[in-house]
Amino acid sequence: MKKLTFTLPYVVLTTLFCVCLIIANLIEIKTVDLGWFTITAGVIVFPVSYIINDCVVEVYGLKRAKVMIWLGFGAGLFVSLMLQLALMLPGGAEWTRQQSMVDIYGTVPRIMFASYAAFLSGSMVNAMVMSHMRRRDGDSRFSIRAIVSSLFGEGIDSVIFFPIAFGGIFSVSVIVSLIVTQTLLKTVYEIIILPVTIRVVKKVKQIDRAPGHDDSFPVATVSPSYEN
Repeated sequence: MKKLTFTLPYVVLTTLFCVCLIIANLIEIKTVDLGWFTITAGVIVFPVSYIINDCVVEVYGLKRAKVMIWLGFGAGLFVSLMLQLALMLPGGAEWTRQQSMVDIYGTVPRIMFASYAAFLSGSMVNAMVMSHMRRRDGDSRFSIRAIVSSLFGEGIDSVIFFPIAFGGIFSVSVIVSLIVTQTLLKTVYEIIILPVTIRVVKKVKQIDRAPGHDDSFPVATVSPSYEN
């Protein structure tokens, strides 16, 4: 069996991916009214994880993207367990914020479960769509596959997350609004930041030619077609 190798740029991207996931899960409990729409606070950071996902698939391949996704899952699960353990610990004599902590983090298990199910499904779909299009198109049309893969991934993520996290709490109309709004907003987010994503991919390829790239498709190279 071929041994996977991991380089420093990959480790940095994976670490940032895990951090983004943990932050998104912690702030996802807050809803925000945006004109006629309702979103969650996680929208400000969660799309970054999909951008990193696209970069890793593009440069290192599907196998390493899956490793990163499972590491993110493990990191988030560990944080969730530690939060619940902290809630169960008896407070000191001067600790007077137990109820506030419970109010904020007491709903985290449900949010975390919904997030894990949605995260694994959405991230895997995003990575697989990106990988499939990468094998078909080679270095060309990166922008298109980044947008399309994110639309699929974000859509699956939202369809799974919101009914589990907020079913019975919000009305069906609000949940549907959240699904549609967040899928579109996160995709628009990626479109807006796409020039940055392209630069990141180019830079990573310049400093790391991914010598241990898996066999899903040829080792990535820097190409002018990324400007398209």
